[in-house]
Amino acid sequence: MITKPRLSIYLIFFLFWQSGFAQQKRSLNHSDYDGWESLSSDKITKNGKFAGYQISPQEGDGRLEIFSTSSPAKKTVIHRASGFSFTPDDAFAVGKILPQKDSVRVLKLQKKKGDDLPKDSLFIMNLASGQIEKLARVKSYSIPTEKGSWIAIQFEKEEVKKKEEADSTAKEEKPKKTDGTKLVVRSLDGTKSWEFERVKSFGFAPNGDFLQYTLAEEEKEDNAAVYLLDLSSGQTNLIHEKMTTYSNLVFSPQSGYLSFIATDDSLKAKKPLHTLYIYDVKKKELGIEVDKSAVKLPNGRISPDGSVRFSEDESRLFFGVAEDYKDYAYESDTTILDEERVSLDIWGWQDEEIQPMQLKNKSNEQKKTYTAVLDIQNSQITQLATPEVDNLILESKINKDFALAWTDSPYRRNYSWDIQIGRDLYWVDFKTGTQTLIEKNASGFPRISPAGKYVYWYDGRDSAWVAFDMASKAKINLTSSIPVPFYEELHDSPSLPGNYGSEGWLEEDAAILINDRYDIWKIDPKNPAAAVNLTQGQGRSNLITFRREVLKSDEQFIDSKETLILSAFHEKTKDNGFYTTTYDGKSAPKSLLMTPHRYYGLTKAKESNQVMVRRSTYQENPDLYLTDLSFKNLNKVSNLNPQQAGVKWGSVELVDYLANDGTPLQGLLFKPEGFDRSKKYPMMVYFYERNSDGLHNYRAPAPSRSTINIPFFVSNDYLVFVPDIKYELGLPGPSAFNCIIPGVQTVIAKGGVDTENMAIQGQSWGGYQVAYLITQTNMFKAAGAGAPVVNMTSAYGGIRWGTGMSRMFQYEQTQSRIGGTLWEKPMYYLENSPLFMMDRVQTPVLIMHNDEDGAVPWYQGIEMFMAMKRLNKPAWLLQYNGEDHNLTQRKNAKDLSIRLSQFFDHYLKGAPAPLWMTEGLPAVEKGRTLKYELAD
Repeated sequence: MITKPRLSIYLIFFLFWQSGFAQQKRSLNHSDYDGWESLSSDKITKNGKFAGYQISPQEGDGRLEIFSTSSPAKKTVIHRASGFSFTPDDAFAVGKILPQKDSVRVLKLQKKKGDDLPKDSLFIMNLASGQIEKLARVKSYSIPTEKGSWIAIQFEKEEVKKKEEADSTAKEEKPKKTDGTKLVVRSLDGTKSWEFERVKSFGFAPNGDFLQYTLAEEEKEDNAAVYLLDLSSGQTNLIHEKMTTYSNLVFSPQSGYLSFIATDDSLKAKKPLHTLYIYDVKKKELGIEVDKSAVKLPNGRISPDGSVRFSEDESRLFFGVAEDYKDYAYESDTTILDEERVSLDIWGWQDEEIQPMQLKNKSNEQKKTYTAVLDIQNSQITQLATPEVDNLILESKINKDFALAWTDSPYRRNYSWDIQIGRDLYWVDFKTGTQTLIEKNASGFPRISPAGKYVYWYDGRDSAWVAFDMASKAKINLTSSIPVPFYEELHDSPSLPGNYGSEGWLEEDAAILINDRYDIWKIDPKNPAAAVNLTQGQGRSNLITFRREVLKSDEQFIDSKETLILSAFHEKTKDNGFYTTTYDGKSAPKSLLMTPHRYYGLTKAKESNQVMVRRSTYQENPDLYLTDLSFKNLNKVSNLNPQQAGVKWGSVELVDYLANDGTPLQGLLFKPEGFDRSKKYPMMVYFYERNSDGLHNYRAPAPSRSTINIPFFVSNDYLVFVPDIKYELGLPGPSAFNCIIPGVQTVIAKGGVDTENMAIQGQSWGGYQVAYLITQTNMFKAAGAGAPVVNMTSAYGGIRWGTGMSRMFQYEQTQSRIGGTLWEKPMYYLENSPLFMMDRVQTPVLIMHNDEDGAVPWYQGIEMFMAMKRLNKPAWLLQYNGEDHNLTQRKNAKDLSIRLSQFFDHYLKGAPAPLWMTEGLPAVEKGRTLKYELAD
């Protein structure tokens, strides 16, 4: 009889406690950013027995967590560890330990620099025992990439000891100046060890059987040298000495040879000449020397700026050759003073690249090299790349007798307005250097199939995948007979549509796997019409995008006997997961895991079925999970940001709506925690192309680099709506209106929106659309426009200073979507330019445009601001000095975050305006105050 009342009392108490706990949750504030964590560098040993990852706050000291996959709850935590690796034998973990950031900051405030600041340390962890060894003042370290249990540790220069007072009269011998420092080479278990002084550079052979190191010169001594340490015997051999500089030291894949480039010219020499050397490790002798006289390129020289690489069978060495130095009488004339020299840029209409591009690429051009190959057996040199065909593509593992080469020089002049220019494509014989034309003016980026039977690429002009048969020299259209498109179906700009990629080749080039929008096709180049849909059309019929997961990091070809694991993404619901099927196409894809999450970063242990994967939602941090290829049990092994549980976080809802032309679209509606549709919430609207596929992306609180931070605004009781946009060519502004406004109206109809307090914000292309929308509607109470183009007529002739490119291509071909020149379509440029309609604007606007913007000329922001000022309408322009298109300096991002929230809080929540809005920030007060204070 007493049980029921007691239960009721307990229930009331529990509900009251739960309500109280919910009320204790707080909103995010700007001080939360620094401590918000992210996970990176997740790795697993080859045998799958140990794994680790790095946890880093946005600002402050991170940590490394290492654990046994059989007991992941028991972790070894190494504070401030960074950049760790597991050793090739799976026995150790090694990495650096960084100085404590707060301590470094304190020392910097005391004006300490360089040697007075703390240095990195190194840790070596024995995975079996858990024991950790630490070494101080470590400059760098290295371990072999494939085999061996060795480590090489280079230390910082020894600290200079101050003379004791008792020895103040003693004469001290000054040490000779050198760039080298102590190097310790040892087995990871510490049983073997060697020390070398004055080491400048070092590196292991991939197999871990040898280590090369160079000695730096000492002051006034000609004693630089290259040495080789045999790790099995401990014997050290002098390879070469008495050159000024040694560089490009490279072992062959099986450690048969060591190659390097050296010069005896002074470091200040303007025209140093270099020699290429090959040391025969087995014979213990320098076998080959290649100098300028042996180079086959007319007026060529050995260059240290080119890459040096061996073929897999160690029969060939590839290296770079540069054109010889040129003398100019004007430059060499010593009778001309520096102040008398002319400095100018000449823009020539005939130039392949305009001057800003040339200046951006100047350093690369000065270091330009042309690949040559040396036959090690007969010392024969063959020039492969030439000034006429200058781009040679060497594969990651060189195991064929030819390579691809191309030039776009005949078409390069058009690049300012046509970024999809063609290229003349060749294959080059390593034995003869013969360049054989495959196709002129080819569209696409060619690659060689693993067995070397085909060259293949996506032809954008034909919207088809093609292959060139190296035996028959015939071009094959791989996809023309398949009744589905292989171009991007949602492409909506005036450029050629892209493709969905390929997944690799089966062994012996028996077939290639190519993606359409949803499915994967197996295509035999010998009979493309008999293509097999490996996913049996299930993707297209169910609106699921299937893609093959690559489980081997060093995969050269696809082993059809192995399990085929597919990622799966539902286009409408945004569910994500994994399926499996076979390479013969006889089995329908079988679902292994499909949930309302985002999955990414799938990594398989090389020698076991243990896998790691990341999983997230808007509310769920992208933590790391362990499982196997069945995906039956996901074991969460990390725990990011536990503090989020005490924060008002909110949720996200997928919104379906129709554009004004009837096109079905989707958007994301982020809602405050405890959202109640009977109440009214201020709403921010943010947009940039299409974002709805990111429904399950986790969005961390972070300082704004340009756009509003969604979790911050949602936590502070704003609705945030992010609609998708579909564009009509020539109508970018009206397209934005026709997609964004119906989306906003759909959200309003659902309830909960304070229609008197809505705002829009966007950056770059989004900033342009903000500027356009406020000329078309007054439904928004405030607006934020970052780096907005407001005048397409002036922006069309501008420069993207980050690349030096003309902006013409952006309007004629890509994102701005006009589809023609200014003189072909002048009215389109005018009618899509907000500047010419600024007199219609009734919306206060906050503009950010920075004076080192490399994408959008920052005078566009000035044009918008000055129009608003001239019209006597509320506007503010934030110009961060020395900053790019998006803010790169965290201090500035924090500042922008504060100003964005103050601006929108004032207009949408009625908060007092800050002094920077009411009083401005006069130039005489710049750097002295930030004016965050709120006006009375």
